Parts: sequence; structure tokens; C-alpha cells
Amino acid sequence: MSDASALRRRPELRCTAEISRYQRAWFAALRERVADGEPFAVLSADSPHEIYRAMDIPYVVVQWWSSLIAAKQLGPRYLSTLASAGYPDTLEQYNALPFGELLADDPGTAPWGGLPRPTILQGALSSDSMRQLYETWARRSGAAFYPLERSVDVRWKVEADWWEQLPEHWDEFLAAERLDLLTDELTGLIHSLERATGRRFDETSFAEAMRLSNEQARLNRGTRDLVARTVPAPVSAGETMPAVMIPQWHRGSGWARDAARLLNAEIRERVEEGVAAHPGERLRLMWLGRGLWSSLGLYQHFQERHDAVFVWSMYLGLAADGYLRSFDGGRDPLRALAARFVPVGEELRMPTWSSAWHLKEAKLHRIDGVVSLGEEDFFSVRRLEEAGIPVLSVRANNVDRRTWSEAELTDLVDRFIEERVWPARHERSA
Repeated sequence: MSDASALRRRPELRCTAEISRYQRAWFAALRERVADGEPFAVLSADSPHEIYRAMDIPYVVVQWWSSLIAAKQLGPRYLSTLASAGYPDTLEQYNALPFGELLADDPGTAPWGGLPRPTILQGALSSDSMRQLYETWARRSGAAFYPLERSVDVRWKVEADWWEQLPEHWDEFLAAERLDLLTDELTGLIHSLERATGRRFDETSFAEAMRLSNEQARLNRGTRDLVARTVPAPVSAGETMPAVMIPQWHRGSGWARDAARLLNAEIRERVEEGVAAHPGERLRLMWLGRGLWSSLGLYQHFQERHDAVFVWSMYLGLAADGYLRSFDGGRDPLRALAARFVPVGEELRMPTWSSAWHLKEAKLHRIDGVVSLGEEDFFSVRRLEEAGIPVLSVRANNVDRRTWSEAELTDLVDRFIEERVWPARHERSA
């Protein structure tokens, strides 16, 4: 199933194509490893990938595979398959698409030959329906399911500069009880994986994976800062989304670190040479929420129409601010990994956490207007609007094409720019 109206991304960077080629070759090799009988894990984005990296257990991240399904315009088909099988098709679509592919059981039309059947499923229980989804998926696929609990910060107000505190001072900023809980769960996970796969957890390999992922995060922070301070922007969010997301799911590997370095170097080169995503840039836009993987060209669509460039998405933003956790001074790298994932939901969507961060990023990037799709964004909208930055909230799901279309979305954004972004820009300039 395809959609002729899908807006294709216009390439801006050489490295994005190189990263995409690597991903296709890597996935073909992964399919061969699984066919040869190796264990295979499917993990949620908020699972501790670095443990699997250290144990050399091949894995695919649910959200990446769902993004590929969406890019191939197969989302509606797999959601329909879920509904036909009696399962919900309007809950957790971003997580449920690979399960829909499993039920469709048609490798000939699945992306890249299809996702192999997992022997391990892992997801953090971030919503009421997540356990039911993963347990059902595990039962239908024959996989073992290893859930991780999600704790919540109980403070009424969190310091506004968490993005500065967490990299070096996570053991002071986060509650010890939350770190204790997840560290214990990760220790239990390691023992379970050792029993299930026969592979040993090597502390030296794990520390190296953590070191590499920290180096990757520092590079991403430098890249984010380059984009933020350069006007006109050297690259658009539609380009950085795939260039950042793919290496993020290889976190802890030398290739992922090198891919982040390649991205940083090419953007730095563009800044030095004065190359811009859109030389006529007059407005800078921010995208809150998950990416429109089936229509990445939409982010570039408004450049010619309004001289408006989407310069920010959560993919580079969180890669810059959300993952770095130093473990120098004898600190336990496993506890540092727990500190990486304890607050991940709060960073993106918890009041005082996300609203302060979104405002900080908007100011850093000199944002004129924000489009928010599919987010519970009340507090962020309030903070941004109070700062004079208008927000368009769209109630839709990024991978469920039944909830939006290019025509409707471009019309909404067109009117938003004309009726709210330009007037707000003029008012701030007066």
C-alpha cells in the first residue's frame, strides 16, 4: 500500500545517505545472524540497549522499525490487521505496528524482507496498555518478555536546568530510590539474558559501550548547538531526524559514535561555507512530537511557501540533552545507565521537565512558531505561548495515516504561519 501524496525529503546532507546505506546492510546481516540461530531481541526505545550491545545480542528498536513501516506506507495495512484480529488499532500505534506486521505474516511485502521473529521482547511499562501489547506479542511470536517498571518523579517542581545537571550530577539530581530500583532490575535482566542466551555480560565491554554512547551524546550536543546558533540554519529537521535517529539505535558502538562525528563534521563544514537548508530563511519552526516518517518532505514544504524552516525536532534535541551520563570517579556504569532511562519519559512529556526544556530549546534556536502533533502538550503550550511563541496543536498520530493527510496538515500549518506566526513575530520585533 502506498500513498502518492506522501512528500519525499529532498536530500541536504551526504552523510544521511551513507547512514541509510549502512542501516540497510546492517539489517541484512542481522537477518542472516538470526537465520543462523542467534538470539534476537526487539526492544523499545526506552530499554537499556547498551546491555545488549555489551553481550553481542542483536536487536532492533521498535520505534525504528515502526518508522520504516510508516515510510513504506504500510502503517494503515498493519493497523487494519490488528483490528481484524480483534486487537485495538487506536492505542500505542507506534509500538504496535511491528506486531501488526507479525499478524499479517507476509514477508514478501514487509519492509526489507520483514522483521525476524524475536526470541526476546523488552519494553518499559510506560502506559497502561504496554504490558498487554508486549505480553500478547510475546505469546503470538514465542518470545520471552522482559518488562521494566517505570517510576515517576514525585517532586512538585524540578529544577529548570535538568539538562545541565543530569550529565555529570545525575546521582545527586535523581532520587536514590528510583536509581536503586532500576539498577536492581537491570542486574536481574542481565542474569536472565545470560541464562536465556548462554552469553556472558562483560563489564569491560559494557563500560566501553557506555563510554562510546557518552561520546556520541557530546557530539550530538555540539551538532545541536551549531544548528541553533546559525542563521540561516545549515540543515532542516527533516534531514537531521533520520541522520540522528538511526545512529541512536546503534548507541554504544564505534559506528554510531563515528556517524555522529560525521554528521557534526558535515554540518560544521556547511556553517563555515555558508551553506543553508534554505538561504531565504525568515522564520524558524519547531516540531514537537514523533516524526512523520511517511512524509519527511513535509518539513521542507514550507521553506519555499513561507521562507519558514523547521530547525528543531526532539530527535537531535534529546540526543543532545537526554543521554549523556558520566561515570568517572569510580561511579558504577550500570547505575549511570539506570540514570539515563529513569527520567526519559519525564524529559519529553512531564510538566516542569518538558515544558522548561521545550522553552529553553525554543529560545536557543530562536523559534518563531511551534507545531505539536499527537502530544499531551498543555504545559509546554502554556509556557511557549506565555513567552510569545505561538503553538499549533494537532490531534493526530504520527504513524496512523487515517488521522491526518498531507493536504489537511499543510493547510493547517499554512494558516498557522500566516495568521499566528507572522503576527507574533512582528509583535516581538515592534
